[in-house]
Amino acid sequence: MEIALIPYFKPRRNLVVPNIGWGMKLHECDLLVVTSTGCAYEVEIKISRADLVKDGKKVHGHRSSKIKYLYFAIPDELVSHIEYIPARAGIIVVSDKGKCRLRRRPKVNSKYKFTAAEKYGVARLGAMRILGLKKKIKNLGG
Repeated sequence: MEIALIPYFKPRRNLVVPNIGWGMKLHECDLLVVTSTGCAYEVEIKISRADLVKDGKKVHGHRSSKIKYLYFAIPDELVSHIEYIPARAGIIVVSDKGKCRLRRRPKVNSKYKFTAAEKYGVARLGAMRILGLKKKIKNLGG
């Protein structure tokens, strides 16, 4: 799903980094998008009904004064379970072919703008992810 979602959020224009949490004073975000204007979006990726139900029990409730919009990204088969997704969250449905469609727009949570230093921090964490992924790929190849 990440592979479908990253292009949806236009990485040529925005910072789009998976699995951010530590280093940014945020709860873990499956995908963090920081726009060119400094607004941040959190994308929570869910792949099963059980995952959706369990997510509702998280202490942080996906609330942060730094996040403007919260999205939940779900596969087509979870559309019948959107009652588990907070009403303030946008919903992106990802087809089995990797096509993303916006099913519901998110509500504004915050008007916070990331500083230049915070944007740099997100970019740094994204660059660190690349090294980790390259090491995994190298180890898979022998």
